[in-house]
Amino acid sequence: MKPATDLTNFQCIQCHACCKEKGYVRLTAEDTLAIAGFLNMDVWSFTDSFTRLIHDRTGLSLTEKPNGECIFLTEKGCAINPVKPSQCKDFPWKWRFSSFERICGWAKGQRSSAE
Repeated sequence: MKPATDLTNFQCIQCHACCKEKGYVRLTAEDTLAIAGFLNMDVWSFTDSFTRLIHDRTGLSLTEKPNGECIFLTEKGCAINPVKPSQCKDFPWKWRFSSFERICGWAKGQRSSAE
């Protein structure tokens, strides 16, 4: 069995563990326009309501709920899934956080089947 870090067969199981992990969800200009449009908001209102300046002042990220979850995570999943940020679409292929294998439902399933 391949280790969980081998993403050849990765298929998101919609456990949303990655959406509950604290950290920046960086936005591109395209992400900002798409999400604002999806929410029927102008870019300025969206930016004011749902983003913050990243600490190094290099761009914007989504704000978080007080518990660290993504502001757009609901009981039914991602409220902006059709236009979710590029960073979310790229996970876990282009980047992943250090606890990926410990919290990701898919990775945990891969580990269990390997044991």
